[in-house]
Amino acid sequence: MRKEVYEKIREKLLEIGENEIAHIDMWNRNVEFIEQETAWARPAVFIEFEPVQWVSIVSGIQYRAEAKVRLHIVTDWDTQNTDVFELPEKIHSALAGLEGESFTDFTLLESHTNHNHEEIVESIEVYSFMVFLNLKK
Repeated sequence: MRKEVYEKIREKLLEIGENEIAHIDMWNRNVEFIEQETAWARPAVFIEFEPVQWVSIVSGIQYRAEAKVRLHIVTDWDTQNTDVFELPEKIHSALAGLEGESFTDFTLLESHTNHNHEEIVESIEVYSFMVFLNLKK
């Protein structure tokens, strides 16, 4: 399930273009250690999966859940250029209606702006979706 969701999100983000999104990866508290890590190109989008609480449909075989994924959109901040606020909207447009074999109903749920860094802005966009897991067919 996570592999499919990650790949579908990545595919849609790549369609936006390298000029808009220069780096896509899994979230690993990247912004917290930005001064200590090897630099990654910006704008960047990091994908974070929140914990999933499964509900059994058929015990041991089929499960479903409402899952959430956070997109950490990291851009350089320039007080003269507020274009950083347009990228989340471009991402929303690209992800609207996203679905796959194991998930559906991909919907924007929350938006946060992290102001804790001097030279970058981290926009966190939270999406919810219904996910299905079939262990035996």
